[in-house]
Amino acid sequence: MPLVLALKKDRREWVRKQGKNVDLKRYQKNARKALKTFISLGPVYVKLGQWLSSRADILPQPYLEELAKLQDEVPAEPFDKVKPIIEKDLGPMNQNFDFVDTDVISGASLGQVYKAKLRGKDVIIKVRRPGIEKVVEEDIRVLKKIIPLAMKFVDPNLRYSAEAMLSQFIETIHEEMDYRIESQNLKSIKKNMQNFPKLIIPSVIDDRSTQNILTMEYLPGIKITNVKALDEAGIDREQLVVRAHKVFFTMLLKHELFHADPHPGNIAVTNDGSLILYDFGMVGRLDAKTRLKLIRLYLALVEREPVRTVSAMDDLGMLMPGYDRNIIEKGIALSIQAFHGTKVDRMEVRALMDLANKTMSRFPFKLPKHLALYMRMASILEGVYLTHKVNFRFINVLQNILEEENIIKDAYIEELKISFNRFVKSVDSAIAIVPEIRQFLEQNKNMQANVPKSRTILLSGSILSAATFVGSAILYPTNYLVGEIGMIGSVVIMGISILLRDR
Repeated sequence: MPLVLALKKDRREWVRKQGKNVDLKRYQKNARKALKTFISLGPVYVKLGQWLSSRADILPQPYLEELAKLQDEVPAEPFDKVKPIIEKDLGPMNQNFDFVDTDVISGASLGQVYKAKLRGKDVIIKVRRPGIEKVVEEDIRVLKKIIPLAMKFVDPNLRYSAEAMLSQFIETIHEEMDYRIESQNLKSIKKNMQNFPKLIIPSVIDDRSTQNILTMEYLPGIKITNVKALDEAGIDREQLVVRAHKVFFTMLLKHELFHADPHPGNIAVTNDGSLILYDFGMVGRLDAKTRLKLIRLYLALVEREPVRTVSAMDDLGMLMPGYDRNIIEKGIALSIQAFHGTKVDRMEVRALMDLANKTMSRFPFKLPKHLALYMRMASILEGVYLTHKVNFRFINVLQNILEEENIIKDAYIEELKISFNRFVKSVDSAIAIVPEIRQFLEQNKNMQANVPKSRTILLSGSILSAATFVGSAILYPTNYLVGEIGMIGSVVIMGISILLRDR
């Protein structure tokens, strides 16, 4: 309860002051208490803390920075508690492995990793924590009661975000406890990325892997955030950051499955600058339809189109119903300037914030379930980049991925389809007026008797031509090609109407 009350106070002040002129020492002190609390409560809460470490919509930045330390600082269980799990699934250890080092390499929240030898080669053994199933079920039962209550104290507006986050957390933690699922994830991503240069993914040793145990080839490397060791190895860290972003965003934009947990402990670097990926327990999945929407969003950012960007965000379900489009577009326009390296006017930002605060909607962003892991991946990668402090612009990397992987074409086709459908709807609305005019003329026969047929044709043609032109003008800012075709079409329709009138 003290932790929740401290968070309530810190979050309100952070939002009100936009993170400026706050007592950072107090925030860091409270965040450290939160970190210790998560560790003391056990593995499930450590995992929850890892999830929260990328949720800037829920926690202030100092909390995110402190909870990010949970990625590598998880106390391990003694090996004598782990050995029975290995022998229950595989049989006596001396019959299955040449040698097993009982000193843990890393202690994750749900499993522990050990080095071993098999058939003369180095391997690693990932073992599920002892009794973790019972712990997970009990802690989840408690969390379902605590989280909604805690959010009422912190901020009632976070209730839906917190409930969605908890729902996906529960789903993912169950998947991560089954190493058969992780094995399949690893194999799928390895196959998808097999032609990507300077990327290494370990192979699974199937005859030494079960639901509770995952045995893989041992691939050592330098931790991606170990700046000193990377410099000593002569690694170009600027190119390294670019390569890391290319790897993960190629997964995201080209394939259905992507690695969703790229924290520093899960990425290593070889002496020639190749990347090694570990731990495929947490992955994200985007269906083709959602992935295409995300590509449209990125393409709009690359091409500096705030209107198209907001439309793509809306299609992805990232905006609450009833949002103020004008304000969102202005905010996105400023973000695009920053993305492309253009200095943003502080007065302009201040004016936008003042305008947003006067509306009911402010900045009504939400995080749909299928994008939560994507946001986590992007957030963690940003942390890796900030560690290196190199000259890096994400928008340039993004543009290269879209071009090199030849995925722009599909996004353009989808954009044309959407624009054309909007265009057709606007024309349909105008055509719907024509029967009403005809009905009006039929009901007023005296008027119709005095109106030549040629004028009726001209009137209907004019309405259709005007509707086509208006629809095209509306679409022109978001899609020049469809807009221009529509405008030419409106002229053709008017010309046909004049010809028919003359006959």
